[in-house]
Amino acid sequence: MIGRRTFLAGTGAMLLATPLAAQAQQTGKVYRIGFLRAGPPPSAYTEAFQQGLRARGYTNGVNVAIEYRGTGGSYEDLPRLAAELVRLKVDIILASGAPAAFAARSTTTKVPIVFVGAYDPVEIGLVTSVARPGGNVTGLSQIAADLGGKRLELLKELVPKLRRVAILWDSANLTNLVQKKGAEEAARLLGVDTKSVPVQDPDQFAAAFEDARGVDGLMQMDDPLFITHRGQLAALAIRSRLPAISGLRQNVDAGSLASYGTDFPDLFRRAAMYIDKILKGAKPADLPIEQPTKFELVINLKTAKTLGLTIPPSLLARADEVIR
Repeated sequence: MIGRRTFLAGTGAMLLATPLAAQAQQTGKVYRIGFLRAGPPPSAYTEAFQQGLRARGYTNGVNVAIEYRGTGGSYEDLPRLAAELVRLKVDIILASGAPAAFAARSTTTKVPIVFVGAYDPVEIGLVTSVARPGGNVTGLSQIAADLGGKRLELLKELVPKLRRVAILWDSANLTNLVQKKGAEEAARLLGVDTKSVPVQDPDQFAAAFEDARGVDGLMQMDDPLFITHRGQLAALAIRSRLPAISGLRQNVDAGSLASYGTDFPDLFRRAAMYIDKILKGAKPADLPIEQPTKFELVINLKTAKTLGLTIPPSLLARADEVIR
């Protein structure tokens, strides 16, 4: 069971890769890439990232060595892990999510940082502009308001009598506040009332669902804490008879009703493009922030039946995947 304390992800793989990297150094440069995340990096993300690297001529253990560092979902250890990567003299830090990106940026102004999946990075102060990020940070962003509105629309289709929605968010994560704001704005436009349900620790989940009693549905903000403990959250939502939607398909795999959001493996695959450009001499300050281009709708039909919901055939036809 993964706790809230630090773990080192992919240790075995790195031990195996080290001799290969040593051999590669005899014939050419081996670049070190630090992978920093609050929470265990999902295998779908790391595999997609390595696919993107291979497409550009980089193979882990041959001409690149990836150093994975992550926490059990908390943020407290991110600065220490970022400092550890800097001491390892990594050439680039790949920061999964805004908390990891902030931790890396506060640790170094010299090592290039490529973030993946930060919501509205200009609004939260991670970069100065989309076109010219400035400093040593660039990457691939998310758009909170648009996604929040779309998820709420989908939840209304899933639950036609939807009148009040609980918004579950991690109050320790600044980007959750941005996501929550977008969801609340969308709710006002759609005539749906919202109830804010903040948490910071999995020990607070059960009380949060008690606090959400009386609502018709649940919107779960995208957060490393929630994806780390997705099974627990899915079980609580089903036990509370709450149709839950989020932006992460892993939550649906774990039993939540639906997700609509960015195809994160695609973002990590595209992050390899930034890595390649920077290794070839480009400066992060000059590389514009990219926004997501691929989105996916996933519905868990088994959960819908458990909750007594009938999913409209038109919505099932639009889904990229239906879990039966």
